[in-house]
Amino acid sequence: MRRLNLRYVIAWLSFAFLMIGLGPIAFSADRPNIVLIMADDMGYECLGANGSTFYSTPNLDRLAASGIRFEHAYSQPICTPSRVQIMTGRYNARNYVRFGLLDRREVTFGNVLKDAGYATCVVGKWQLQGGFDGPRHFGFDEYCLWQLTRRPTRYPNPGLEINGKEVDFTDGKYGPDIVSDYLIDFIRRHKEGPFFAYYPMILPHWPFQPTPDSADWDPMETDEWPKPRWSRRHFRDMVGYADKMVGKVVDALDALGIRENTLVVFTADNGTYFEITSPFQGRDYQGGKGTTLNAGTHVPMIASWPGKISPQSVSQQLVDFSDVLPTLADAGNGTLPTDRNLDGRSFLGHLRGHQETEREWVYCWYERNGKRDGNVRRYARDHQFKLYRAGSFFDLSTDDREEHALAVDVLAPEVSVVRDDLEKVLDRLAKAEADYSPPRKNRVAE
Repeated sequence: MRRLNLRYVIAWLSFAFLMIGLGPIAFSADRPNIVLIMADDMGYECLGANGSTFYSTPNLDRLAASGIRFEHAYSQPICTPSRVQIMTGRYNARNYVRFGLLDRREVTFGNVLKDAGYATCVVGKWQLQGGFDGPRHFGFDEYCLWQLTRRPTRYPNPGLEINGKEVDFTDGKYGPDIVSDYLIDFIRRHKEGPFFAYYPMILPHWPFQPTPDSADWDPMETDEWPKPRWSRRHFRDMVGYADKMVGKVVDALDALGIRENTLVVFTADNGTYFEITSPFQGRDYQGGKGTTLNAGTHVPMIASWPGKISPQSVSQQLVDFSDVLPTLADAGNGTLPTDRNLDGRSFLGHLRGHQETEREWVYCWYERNGKRDGNVRRYARDHQFKLYRAGSFFDLSTDDREEHALAVDVLAPEVSVVRDDLEKVLDRLAKAEADYSPPRKNRVAE
């Protein structure tokens, strides 16, 4: 009898220790599902919630009303640099190789959340190479992507890569509909949670084409490149369709009854295409994609988590893309990598209304092709002022096109202090470039 009791105690203790070990992976209301949506080439000026009366974004406006909208969120100037930074939490100075590539030595938010017990999925635009194994290497269990192993059409009748297979659609389907349908199916299959769904959108990137909601939509179109009948006016339609895709995902969360246990974050990878000019705040606002101007890096950002984030909130806090990984890791109780320098800081507490020390600056290291030469643009900025490593200093409140650099010798004393502080940031982050070492060819899957 005593032996039986001892076996019972041992079994019970084994079970208890197992549960303790599984404790951090257990799903709870404080460890939400996470949906991160990132539009492609859709600047701050494109959202009604941000003050646009030209674009129609009712779903994004509702999302903003349900949570917090950031006035000062900043990306990199163009696609790949932003994707690398948002996924790794590190400035490009440390890890950017070249356009269209993510170094396989990097750790992404996909890896961090998968290791924390999340089911993970990425759909939309990849543009980071790595072959069929690439998304899984970076932590994603499933994927439905455009521009993973090839670059076919993306809108009507697209060519996609779905979990290791190239799939070509010829039945009039629209790429953004296909990938969002896949994402919703993933969410439905993992509704018990926790899951991480990353949706780097295909829309509204050039070429500007009719959408299924446009009057001149042609479901049999197979040409990726612009035709005379296509025009920049279709960008407006494409912004509207991107908004529709966001609404589709959020509606699915509602229908499944999991909206209140899901953190939804929306942003964009960079500013609007430079040939697009939009009426905004009483002037013609020219897109700045590919430039380090405010119009190239000032992006929308919204976070919504009913019951956890106060609705109708507006944040003046500075945020940049390096902050996203630590924030999502914080929400998901993930463990940050300790074998490398991270530049971001979690703003989860800020989302939940806690008083925290705010960022005083954001930083940018940018060279589209990853060349470590005289073409690199480096700057640090705060809410108002911006200092380039080369010395140019601008007051963005009066000169956001950076046409009139401030003369250093006539600065007001308080402005000189700001400039000195930003210069110290640049001096400190110059050391970040010492972290960089190019990957050996056999480490980079093409």
